[in-house]
Amino acid sequence: MQSIIRHNHSEMNEFSGLLRIIIYSALDTCPSLGTLTINALAAADEVIITVNPQLLAMMGMQDFLRTVVKIRKRINPGLGIAGILMTMCESRTKLCKVLTEEVTENFQEQIRVFETRIPSTVKVGESIYYSLPVAEYSPKASAGMAYRKFAKELISYEG
Repeated sequence: MQSIIRHNHSEMNEFSGLLRIIIYSALDTCPSLGTLTINALAAADEVIITVNPQLLAMMGMQDFLRTVVKIRKRINPGLGIAGILMTMCESRTKLCKVLTEEVTENFQEQIRVFETRIPSTVKVGESIYYSLPVAEYSPKASAGMAYRKFAKELISYEG
């Protein structure tokens, strides 16, 4: 699943640029490269590539990176990659650890790999079922806390 972010910067000249407002809009698209994802990439300033540490997802990430390059060439030359966010991480499994290390080693020189890891938890699926944000459905759920940590990491990166 790819999360696409768009942010707009505006500065107020009245105070010599002391006030800077950043507006984030997140478009969470399905994992396919269909019309919705292509249109979201066309409108975005940056994309956060979310990756589930499973072998097929890792292979799909390569396809997605090629798509980003095509979008830059044909539609949106300003499209940037904010980074890679590892999601649905089962930190107890060796596969998760190996694939997370592999992503970090292979991409860290080219693309930022966020330090925050979003754990896999049943609370996310339950919150989706009940049409509630995970922060409201289960405020102490590990995934919700991790997403809040990621938001702080992203803002500090942008700041």
